[in-house]
Amino acid sequence: MQRQFSAGGVVFRKSQIPNSKSQIMWLVTKSTSSKEFPRGFWRLPKGWIDESKDGKIPGPVSSGKKKASEEEIRNAALREVRGEGGIEARIVDKIGSEKYFFTDKGKRVLKFVTFYLMEWLSDLSEGFGFETEEVKWLSYRYAYNKLTNSGEKKILAKAKQLLDSGEQESLV
Repeated sequence: MQRQFSAGGVVFRKSQIPNSKSQIMWLVTKSTSSKEFPRGFWRLPKGWIDESKDGKIPGPVSSGKKKASEEEIRNAALREVRGEGGIEARIVDKIGSEKYFFTDKGKRVLKFVTFYLMEWLSDLSEGFGFETEEVKWLSYRYAYNKLTNSGEKKILAKAKQLLDSGEQESLV
């Protein structure tokens, strides 16, 4: 069995609704359609920590041949949020990791994804990359319901709990 290691972000921002208090909105992205997923799917931004030179297979860190440093994982998460979300963000806290199995070209893969709670800073002028078809900012309930993967729903719930716990009170 192969292992893969990835990193990603759960990004929030405050949205001011006219004549009401600010509301926390959450970033979700829809993948670009492919042969494997013809309709795309809604997800949190994430991706390999590193990749091969041609970008088609995981690199030594993502494949588990080399241990990742915390800095490498954090940088990968920020890079994926920029590429798949089209935004600049800053890491607020580590949420945790999600693991799941999938099959890739007939091989069983155990994937570990480390997620960080991130605060939106700005939109990138170039927007999001080719892996993303659409980006939405949604309230927690709508973001939760929009996500395709149940593990990512759990990560979003942990992110909301972390933000609501008061530990990040100065942010909201």
